[in-house]
This record gives sequence, C-alpha cells and structure tokens, in this order.
Amino acid sequence: MDRAPGLSVRLKLTLSYAGFLMLAGAVLLAAGYFSLSRGVHPGVIFMVRSHADLLREFAPTAAIVMAFLLVFGLLGGWLLAGRMLAPLTRITDATRTAASGSLAHRIRLPGRKDEFRELADAFDTMLARLEAHVAEQQRFAANASHELRTPLAITQTLLDVARNDPNGGNGELVDRLHAVNARAIDLTEALLLLSRADQRSFAREPVDVSLIAEEATETLLPLAEERGVTLETSGEVTPTVGSHALLLQLTTNLVHNAIVHNLPDQGTAWVTTSAHPNHVALTVENTGEPLTPQLVATLGEPFQRGTKRIRTDHAGVGLGLAIVKSITEAHQGTLTLAPRAAGGLCVTVQLAAAPPHTGR
Repeated sequence: MDRAPGLSVRLKLTLSYAGFLMLAGAVLLAAGYFSLSRGVHPGVIFMVRSHADLLREFAPTAAIVMAFLLVFGLLGGWLLAGRMLAPLTRITDATRTAASGSLAHRIRLPGRKDEFRELADAFDTMLARLEAHVAEQQRFAANASHELRTPLAITQTLLDVARNDPNGGNGELVDRLHAVNARAIDLTEALLLLSRADQRSFAREPVDVSLIAEEATETLLPLAEERGVTLETSGEVTPTVGSHALLLQLTTNLVHNAIVHNLPDQGTAWVTTSAHPNHVALTVENTGEPLTPQLVATLGEPFQRGTKRIRTDHAGVGLGLAIVKSITEAHQGTLTLAPRAAGGLCVTVQLAAAPPHTGR
C-alpha cells in the first residue's frame, strides 16, 4: 500500500515526551510565580516592591528553565523512545525477512513478558506454523506430481507398445488403459476433495454421525463381504454441525481403509459412535498386521500408506487418511490414530457436539 510520508513513531514519541515535560515545567513555574507574588509588599526592604519587578526578575529564569526543559526533553525523549522501540525494530526486520521468502528466521526477543514480547512470540509461532505449512504443501505438490505422472507414464507406455505392434489385440490394451485412467480420475477427484476441505468452503447443517456411519457401512458392505471382513456397527445418536457430504466422505474413507487394510481372511472392522457432554466421537477399528507408532504417526500425511501398495481395484491413491484429517480439521475436530495391540489400526474422530436446539 502506497502511503504519504509522515513522522516516525520515534519522533512522535520524542515530541510527546518533550511537550509533556515543558507543560509540566510551565505549570511548576506558574505555581512558583503565583506563590512568590503573594509575598509582594511595597515599601518592605529586601523584598520586591511590585508585580512588575517580580516578573522582570522571574522571566529570565523561567525562560532559561523552559529552554533547558526543551533540550532535555528532546534529547531524553529521543533516547528513551529509541530504547522503548528497539524491540519493534527487530520485529520489523523479521517481518521484512519473512516477506522476502525466508521463513526460518525467528525473533526470539529476550526479556520479561510485555506487549512487545507477546507480539514477538506470536509472530515466531506464526512463522513456525507457516514454515511447516509451506513445507507440507511442497511435499504434497511433489507427491501429487509423482502420483499423477505414474498413470500418465503407464498410459504412454501402453500406447507406444500398441503403436509398435499393430497386429496385437486391442481388448487387453483397452482394459489396462481403462484401469489406469480410472486411477488417474480417482486421484484427481481426491485432490479436489482435499482442496475443498482445506479451504473450508462448505455449508454447515445439523447432522447425525451415527446415521452417516450406517450409510457408509451399508455402502461398503459388498466390499467387506468380498474380502471376508465382518463389519460390526454400534453406538448412539451423535448430533453435530457440519457438512453431511464431507462427513460421509470422512466415514467412508475410514471404513474403506478398515476393510482394505485388514487380514487376508476372517478380518473384522468395528464402527462405533458415542456422545459426550461437549463432543461426539466416531471410532473405526480393524484387525490387521501389527503397526508401529512411528508408522502410524505418518499415515495422516498425503500419499502415505501403511502397507505396500496392492494392485487391485481398491488400492486407493494414498489420500484416504489425509482427506479424513483435512475434513476433521475443517470441522474444528481432532483426529487420533493409534495401533491396536493385537494388530491393525484404531482411528477416532472427535467433533463438537451440536447445541440442543440443532440436534435431531
């Protein structure tokens, strides 16, 4: 923003200090003058005979005092203002450094807590979060580019093979191209959904998480039966406020992951909802291979998978839990991932409970 040049804050404070000091000096001099004027008695020896004589005697001294106060106020005010505004200079320098693209710089203002140090600490916290967010976005962009490049490279290879072998059958080629194209579409839709959740551009309405859980499990029941996974649902009415579509996507992703990343046969997935005084909870657990806490801590990141990619129609694109995390944060909720002692994963999503007048 273009602004007209003006006085610096330091100069304004200096003038304020000097003006206040001169005003205080003028008041004191006036009080002294009126105090002395009450003692004027004509004809008394060794005393000033009139108010005019008193004024002539008092005026030079008052002028000298006011001049001294002016100089002292300007110099002292300039030094004091500089000392008081020194932390602000460091904050300004750090802001300019951050504006140039360097987010690693921190102010780390020493000293006891005051307004400037609270501002510096808040700015350092903002820089740390911004740096982490930018790094996450860079990793996400690199991973997304890699994931999108893979199906395109496979498509290009299949087309090159088909062009070099005109006598080959097209049926298998079409099937493989269809599968690769479907994967690219799924990945693109997942990226769009993740972007929508990150932007939090959605309408909020009263919803019941328990009904959403039933809808998601009914939709994925054929997949569970195909993979030999038993789905068990339980819980109570869990009213909250949010996007029905996004919360359904969240629940569907969790149940889908619980089915796909399960035991090869005779696996189980549990979907539970619970209501608490201030929040509602959705918990999805599944049997499966043992997972380490270190691995579980990374599963919420985009394109992170707990097991090696499975080349099936339901392999996913590595964004399932990242979308869950983004939707949860968009609803001001909390996501907890924990390995089960017997193997598998336990995921809990906590959302704010709906006020009584908005519940079903």
